[in-house]
Amino acid sequence: MASSLSRHFSTASRDSISTHGSTTVFNHHSPPLFLRVQYPTSCGSGGAQFSKFKCSAADSQTGFFTKLGRLIKEKAKKDVEKIFSGGFSKTRDNLAVIDELLLYWNLSDTDRVLDELEEALLVSDFGPKITVKIVESLRDDIFAGKLKSGTEIKDALKNSVLDILTKKGAKTELKLGFRKPAVIMIVGVNGGGKTTSLGKLAYRLKSGGAKILMAAGDTFRAAASDQLEIWAERTGCEIVSAEKEKAKASSVLSQAVKKGKEEGYDIVLCDTSGRLHTNYSLMEELIACKKAVAKVVQGAPNEILLVLDGTTGLNMLPQAREFNEVVGITGFILTKLDGSARGGCVVSVVDELGIPVKFVGVGEGVEDLQPFDAQAFVNAIFS
Repeated sequence: MASSLSRHFSTASRDSISTHGSTTVFNHHSPPLFLRVQYPTSCGSGGAQFSKFKCSAADSQTGFFTKLGRLIKEKAKKDVEKIFSGGFSKTRDNLAVIDELLLYWNLSDTDRVLDELEEALLVSDFGPKITVKIVESLRDDIFAGKLKSGTEIKDALKNSVLDILTKKGAKTELKLGFRKPAVIMIVGVNGGGKTTSLGKLAYRLKSGGAKILMAAGDTFRAAASDQLEIWAERTGCEIVSAEKEKAKASSVLSQAVKKGKEEGYDIVLCDTSGRLHTNYSLMEELIACKKAVAKVVQGAPNEILLVLDGTTGLNMLPQAREFNEVVGITGFILTKLDGSARGGCVVSVVDELGIPVKFVGVGEGVEDLQPFDAQAFVNAIFS
C-alpha cells in the first residue's frame, strides 16, 4: 500500500475568510504533510498492479474511498493496544474474579461458579439479557461435556462475546459510497464528545489523504463553532460556520455540502447540536439536517455516527434506541474510555441494535480516536 502513496508538502500558511449568504467560510491553509492516493490509470489485464480495483465509471472515487478505508484499518492495527491498554480498567477489575472462579473449577461446582460469573458480567454492564444468554450457553456446553476445564470455559466466554460483536456489528469500516463529497453526520447527547470526536476523525481522514471540510452545525451552543474552529486549525481543514447565532443547523450543513460539492472536497464532516434523546423537537431537527444534505448530494449522509459516552454504562442503550429510530444510526463512536468506562455496555448495544461500533476514543490528542477492533476489545476486558 505504501508504494501507491506519494507525499506532498504545502507551504501556504495564510487564512482567508469569505461569506456565502448567512454562512461564513474559514479557509485554513496549513503546512502539514498529507498523502495522496494514486488511482488506477487503466483497466484490464495490463494493469496487474491495480487488479484490486474494479473497473467502472466511478473507479476514481470508489477506489479512493476503498483505499482510504484500508489505510485507516492498517494504521489501526498498530495503534489499537494504545487505546485498550488505557481504557476499561474498571471492567477488567470487575471481570478479574472470573479467573479466580475458574482456576479450581470442577463439574459439581458449576452452578455456583456460573452464578458468580453472571454477577460479574452484570456489574460490568453487560445487561441482563445478554448476560443470561451467555451464561446459559456456557451451562449447556458444560453439562454436554463440551467444556471440560476452566480454561475452556473462559475461552468459550470470550468467543461468545466476540461472536456477538463480529456478527451483529461486523461492518466497522466507514461506508462512504462513491459520490464526492461523502457526508458524515456526528450526533449525540450533550457532553458526549461530539465536536472533539469530529476533530479527531478529521485528522485521521486527512492523514489518509482526504480533503476535509468541517460544518459547524451546532448552532445552539455559543462556543461550539469556536471549538470546531480550533480543531480546524489543528488539523489544517476548512470550516463552514453560521454567521448569525441561532441559525438553522440544516441551512449551515446544506451550505457546507454545496461548497464541498462545488470545490472538490472528498468528505464533509457535519457537527450537530447535543440533544437529549427525549427532546422530540430537537430530535426532529436532525431529520431536517438529514434531508437538507440529501437534497445536495444523492444518498447523503453516508454515515450517521452516534457518539456514546463510555462512562454512562447501560444508560447509553435508550439513547441509541431513540437516535436510531429517528435518523437511522449507521455506527457508534465510543468516547471517554478511561479507567471508569464500563465495557459490557458495548456488547449490549451491539447485540440489541445490530449497529457496529466504528471508533473508540481515549484522551484529548488528535490521534486518540481509533477504529474499533472487536478482538482487541475482548482481549482487553478479559485480560
